[in-house]
Amino acid sequence: MSFHQAVLPEGWPRPKGYANGVVAQGRMLFVAGMIGWDADGRFASDDFGAQARQALQNLAEVLRAAGGSGEHVVRMTWYVTDKREYLAAGREIGQAFREIIGNYAVAMTAVEVRALIEDRAKVEIEATAVLPEA
Repeated sequence: MSFHQAVLPEGWPRPKGYANGVVAQGRMLFVAGMIGWDADGRFASDDFGAQARQALQNLAEVLRAAGGSGEHVVRMTWYVTDKREYLAAGREIGQAFREIIGNYAVAMTAVEVRALIEDRAKVEIEATAVLPEA
């Protein structure tokens, strides 16, 4: 059995696109930082939105390999190399998130960093998922 529920403190406004907290039970899956390259380690684009979409698709592949899906993600940390580029791609990122992950009951943090280890990478997403008990 897998269970997770967004937590919203009384009187707080509902956040847009994430949850303030998540309560969950089940098997935990910790996903390393996914960047915007394909399974062969190649970048198809230097566009921020395209890299974010690919990073989310890579995350979804790891989830599937573990027997999960986007509905099981409870926490994400986004590392971005340019917050203005991230914000400008917001609509495109939101669409990709809805299509690939689908679940906004995710505790999220976004942090601007000076650089990522892979020079062409503009975004890196790490995640925690809670999967159904085996």
